[in-house]
Amino acid sequence: MNIKNSERLNFEIMTADDAELMFQLDQDPEVMRFINGGILTSHEEIINVYLPRMATYTNLNKGWGIWKVCLEDSADFIGWVLVRPMHFFGDNPELDNLELGWRFSKDSWGKGYATESAAAIKQALIENGGIKKLSAIAVEGNTASVNIMKKLGMKYIKTYFHEDPIFSDMVVYYELEV
Repeated sequence: MNIKNSERLNFEIMTADDAELMFQLDQDPEVMRFINGGILTSHEEIINVYLPRMATYTNLNKGWGIWKVCLEDSADFIGWVLVRPMHFFGDNPELDNLELGWRFSKDSWGKGYATESAAAIKQALIENGGIKKLSAIAVEGNTASVNIMKKLGMKYIKTYFHEDPIFSDMVVYYELEV
């Protein structure tokens, strides 16, 4: 599956070759604030945890993986959008309910890039077929992410304690039936 370029952005599936981009993005405490309280990710975590996790769910035909987002005019990397089955690392992954998540550099905040990229990826996933829902979670208080969810047409479903092997916290869950 390919994602069509949006007006200002282009997209490419991330691979192990993008480890340094992932690392650099995670070196800003503000970027990491709603991920883990502002703790920076080490090179070792990228190599030994995040890349192997990404490899387990990346499926280009289905559009699953982490999509690198770059500015169309300069090709500068500004962030990424994650696509994987909801609860992928749990006992009952929902293969027809895809989770969208995003992480962007602070200098790109407030410019609509996260919404623009998530909307382009959402549309491509819907056109690709085989799904019933798109969903997203955010730590309570992450109003910027919740606003993106709303702009994507997602509706609040519940607040719950989300757990996977590397992330556990109270989250709000939003969902869109497609």
